[in-house]
Amino acid sequence: MAKNTKKAARAAEKVAKKHPKLFTALVIILVIVLIAAACWYFLVYKKAHPNGPNDLGGTNGGNGGNGGETTVLTGDLAEIASADLSVHFLELGNKYTGDCTLIKAGDTEVLIDAGSRQNSAEAIVDYVSQYCTDGVIEYCIATHAHQDHIAGFVGTTSAPGVFESFSFGTIIDFPLTNATSNIYERYIEERDKAVEAGATHYTALQCWNETDGAKREYELAEGVTMRILYQRFYEEETSDENDYSVCMLLSQGEENFLFTGDLEADGEQSLVDHNELPHCKLFKGGHHGSYTASTEALLSVIQPEIVCVCCCAGSPEYTVTNENMFPSQAFIDRVGVYTDKIYVTTLATDVVAIPKDQSETGKEEKSWEYTSMNGNIVLYLLRENGEAALKLWCSNNTTILKDTEWFRENRTWSGV
Repeated sequence: MAKNTKKAARAAEKVAKKHPKLFTALVIILVIVLIAAACWYFLVYKKAHPNGPNDLGGTNGGNGGNGGETTVLTGDLAEIASADLSVHFLELGNKYTGDCTLIKAGDTEVLIDAGSRQNSAEAIVDYVSQYCTDGVIEYCIATHAHQDHIAGFVGTTSAPGVFESFSFGTIIDFPLTNATSNIYERYIEERDKAVEAGATHYTALQCWNETDGAKREYELAEGVTMRILYQRFYEEETSDENDYSVCMLLSQGEENFLFTGDLEADGEQSLVDHNELPHCKLFKGGHHGSYTASTEALLSVIQPEIVCVCCCAGSPEYTVTNENMFPSQAFIDRVGVYTDKIYVTTLATDVVAIPKDQSETGKEEKSWEYTSMNGNIVLYLLRENGEAALKLWCSNNTTILKDTEWFRENRTWSGV
């Protein structure tokens, strides 16, 4: 090896003496190539891979996305109750898409939304009661006034709503709304009853401005904080109800979890503009995996490692256009740049989705049933041998979305 190196050096010296201009030009080109390579690495590759390759082994065997070297281990249902921090994405007991997320940090519970329909209250109350054993939910966030986010707070005559079933400490909801629906009016009634029973009510804008006793940041447990973020539609009216969504960042040390309700493109841009958003271990997929949310403006900043989607995959509830059904192809294309660790609660089955121009009746035809995709999805941090281990448990399975049969039949993958 040393002899070859010396020979190469002597040869280069001869070329330099015999063709000095050529040698100088080659050196300049080499320097330019090295500078270009360095620029690409630090400005392109490093930006997309800030913490190295993402090893999420132990849950499904897929290759990771871009964010971090943390390993997500296969969880155990029996461990969850004793976890330092757990985030639960609930199935809602019916075929409709909706949101309900339970966060438990020590002895503190946070409930974000309670969709999808009033009869979801039974499934929500049964599930939450397993972890909220004292009957008190310390914090509740209602992101916006659509029924697939608030109907379970109301409930039915046979399934009492969430507000009736638990006591509440602090309720935080949307400062603005265009809603006039019966379910919205009933939400206000039930919320106000909870306030009369002792709960404190703030809007997200009061939290951001820290007025009337509200705070931007709440400590849920030692080292665990919940921060209400700002976006301009807390103060500006819009025709898109989704953009009124309350946004929250949950943090434990350097681990960050982002929840944005159904925030759309304009709201997401505002969220980026007005907050110093960190890299996020977990992102609750915006607007159930709609093509109108989870935009590159947001994703490029938070670069999520794990994305959980609360929806009924492939349901024609809102559209009979396959590529736009939740989770949409556009959503998958954008998120797939950062991670393949996408999990979905529920799956539509026996789907009929016929557009008007193809229907014999001249009317749009749609119907479907449902089953679990991943089911209830729980990510939790459990301290083992002095180290916090991130674990995933799902009530049905832990298969990532792109490895499911539904995905193979309905979507394409071009991501990491």
